[in-house]
Amino acid sequence: MIDAVDTAGDQEERMISRGSTLLGTVLAVGAVVLLSGCGSSTGGDAKPVSTSASADASVAADAPTGYAPCNDVPQSVLDSEKLGMKIVANNDASGGVAWRGCRWVRPNGYSVSIRTTNLTVDLIRSRNFPEATEFTINGRRAISTRQFDGPFIKEACTVDVEMKGGSLEFNLNNPPSNRDTGSMDSCVLARELAEKVVPSLPATA
Repeated sequence: MIDAVDTAGDQEERMISRGSTLLGTVLAVGAVVLLSGCGSSTGGDAKPVSTSASADASVAADAPTGYAPCNDVPQSVLDSEKLGMKIVANNDASGGVAWRGCRWVRPNGYSVSIRTTNLTVDLIRSRNFPEATEFTINGRRAISTRQFDGPFIKEACTVDVEMKGGSLEFNLNNPPSNRDTGSMDSCVLARELAEKVVPSLPATA
């Protein structure tokens, strides 16, 4: 039994690593394209990005500093979600894109990185990621997207919630092999978690 759990954990870590790498690459490329003044291609019901909107969507020099997820995410929220095994998950990508925060894992359930980033909600929306859905949390604009490409697209979901100079990002990975949460939609899980965490953001952030 212990060996089986360990094996599942190893597989999940590999999945998280692949997802984080792809996410960083896709968003960094998107930021570089946007900063160079090229709008993204659009299709279906996606809204085209104007030149002026692209120019206004440049990334800040660093991720917002008004909230430190590694320390500021309420312990009561982590406990309610059974999230532990905190790992620092800072990352920098080309184009000046930055993430600052930590990753937590729920035993037999999902893993999630909660990080501030200088990617704004508008910039995320402009990339036309699959299943982009806009909403509000505690009065802040938010967007959920599928950013993990390929056959595993449904296993991951990213929610970005508006902050000054960027957003608070929830990058959740939930393979179907997870006993407790694998049957649940990753975007539902990410949004529910964001709704618990965002009220702890200071009004000035």
